Amino acid sequence: MAKDLKAATLCIRGGWQPKNGEPVEPPIVQSTTFKYDSSEDMAMLFDLKKSGYFYTRLQNPTNDAVAAKIADLEGGVGAVLTSSGQAANFYAVFNICEAGGHILVSNEIYGGTFNLFAVTLKKLGIDCTFISPDATDEEIGAAFRPETKLVFGETISNPGCRVFDIERWATIAHNHGVPLIIDNTFATPINCKPFEWGADIVTHSTTKYMDGVASQVGGAVVDSGNFPWEEHADKFPCLCTPDESYHGLTYTKSFGKMAYTTKLVAQLMRDLGSIPGPQNSFLLNIGLQTLHLRMERHCYNAKRIAEFLEADDRVAWVRYPDLPGAPDHALAQKYLPNGSCGVMCIGLKGDRNTAIKFMDSLRLIHIATHVADVRSCVLHPASHTHRQLSDEQLKAAGIAPDLIRFSVGIEDVDDLINDLKQALDQLSN
Repeated sequence: MAKDLKAATLCIRGGWQPKNGEPVEPPIVQSTTFKYDSSEDMAMLFDLKKSGYFYTRLQNPTNDAVAAKIADLEGGVGAVLTSSGQAANFYAVFNICEAGGHILVSNEIYGGTFNLFAVTLKKLGIDCTFISPDATDEEIGAAFRPETKLVFGETISNPGCRVFDIERWATIAHNHGVPLIIDNTFATPINCKPFEWGADIVTHSTTKYMDGVASQVGGAVVDSGNFPWEEHADKFPCLCTPDESYHGLTYTKSFGKMAYTTKLVAQLMRDLGSIPGPQNSFLLNIGLQTLHLRMERHCYNAKRIAEFLEADDRVAWVRYPDLPGAPDHALAQKYLPNGSCGVMCIGLKGDRNTAIKFMDSLRLIHIATHVADVRSCVLHPASHTHRQLSDEQLKAAGIAPDLIRFSVGIEDVDDLINDLKQALDQLSN
C-alpha cells in the first residue's frame, strides 16, 4: 500500500495501521520484556526463525512502527532506529566494514561524522579516505582499494550546504562493487529520495527535521534492499557467509533483501544496543506527522532570508543551494526541485570577531548547537561544533573561519529578517 501513497499521506498514515478498536497513535510499549507461553516459542525467536518481540534492545513495537514509517517515506525495505544520528552512521558503516576495511568518504560532511570516521573508526582498524565531492571520476576511482567496502556522503552537507551528486557517486561506487550510503538528514525524504538516484543505504539524524521540535535525540538506518551483496560476496563475507553466532545462518540466503537490516539488529543491536527508548520514538512519530508541512515553510523562509542577506553589503557571501548563483544550484534543481532545506551558510565582511559580535547581537534567533527545527538558530562552526579540528582539517572539510551556520526555522519570516537587520546594524556601533 505504501508505494501507492504520497509522502504527505505516509507522514501521517505510514508504519501503523490500527485495527478495529485500536489507538490511532502507535502506543508506547514501555517494556523491556515480552512474555511467551512456551520455551520453544522463545527459542525460535533467538534463532531468528520467527519474527516477534522478546527484548526491547533488539525490537520494540513502538520503535518498529516508527521505523516502518521512515522506511516507507524513503522507499526502503526496512529501517532500524538508533539512539542518535551518530549511532546510525556508525552502525550503517560497521554493519559491513570491520577491521582491515576501508571506506571512501566525501570531505563535505558534519564535523562529528568526520571525527567518527577519521579518529574512532581508525581505532577499530577501519581506514578512511576523504575526498572532495568535486573530484573527477578518475580521481575518485584512484582512491578505491581492494579492501574498500563503501562510499559515504551527505545529500546536503552540514554545515557547508553543498549538494552531493548522488547519481554520479552511486555509479562509481557500483562500478567498484560497493554500496553508496547517504546521510539524508537535511533534505529529508520530503525533498530528496536518494534511493531513486542509486543510493543503497540512507541514514538520518532524526533529532533534526524529522523530530522538528528539539524534543528527542535519535537516528535511523534505512536499507533500499537493492544492493546485490552476493554478487560481491568476497567483499561482504559478513552477509554472505555463515554467522556462527546464529548456528551458521547466512543472512543473504535466509533474509534476501532484508539481509542488511536483519544483521544490523541481530548482531550490532544485540551486542552494542544503541536503541531509542519507546517514549522517544513516540515523540519522533508526532514530529513526522507534520514533516511535509514544516519542510515547505523552512524552505520558503530560508530562500527569502538568503535573498535578503545576499543583497546586504555587509554580508560577504551566502551559500544556499536554492539561490540561482549558488555553486551547486544545478545539482539542487536536479535532486531538490521542491526546495533544499532551511540551513544556509553566511560569511560577514570582517573577521571571526565580526561573526561573534553579529551572533551576540541577535535577539530572536538563538545561538545553539542544534540545527533543523522550528526555531531559528545560528552557530559558528570554527568556534563551536568543529573547534576540535585544526585549521588544515577545517579547510579540508570546507569550513571557513568566518562561516556562520544559520538554521532558519518556521517563525514569521519578516520577524526573522528584522532581527537579522538589527544585528547587522550593530556591527557599525
